[in-house]
Amino acid sequence: MQKSFSKNGIGLKGESHIDLIRGRDRLPREFYLRDVLIVAPEILGKYIVVRLQKGLYSKFRITDVEAYRGSEDKACHASKGRTVRTDIMFREGGYLYVYLIYGIYWMLNVVTGCEDDPQAVLIRGVDNISGPGKTTKMLKIDSSFNKEDLVSSDRIWIEGTGVLPDFRTGHRIGIDYAGEYWKSRPWRYYI
Repeated sequence: MQKSFSKNGIGLKGESHIDLIRGRDRLPREFYLRDVLIVAPEILGKYIVVRLQKGLYSKFRITDVEAYRGSEDKACHASKGRTVRTDIMFREGGYLYVYLIYGIYWMLNVVTGCEDDPQAVLIRGVDNISGPGKTTKMLKIDSSFNKEDLVSSDRIWIEGTGVLPDFRTGHRIGIDYAGEYWKSRPWRYYI
């Protein structure tokens, strides 16, 4: 469900614009400092809040994610080692890793875990939007969001809801290159 807020307007439950900027229900750093296999299912049902344009914020409920777990995971970009592109994955959790695929689609990933243990959650879908490319297009995510800190940013963050919805698991999508073992890990979580 998308919720929009104007700069001078009132948000859900009477939240003011100031409350939205402060992220009253914003997830703390500690949420992201855990293993990706814990964070990925727990991020489902939470809201990603994005500033779409001057003074306009929207909330989208996260409905579909995939976990990428460290250097040993052959589907994870970090399996090739630390590079300029993947350096952000080696930081502590709570940052965004955004990259372009096929020269068309931006992929939005939330870094998790401790420093030097590269892990990330790919956001594959939000309410009524399925697929990571369509999701970033709706959220207007581009390279400028790479390395953004979800804990302190005034243009993007994730808010808790106090609810862990029922979810299903499945195989990650589009990673045949990683080999049978890694492509068959049930590390996709969706509502």
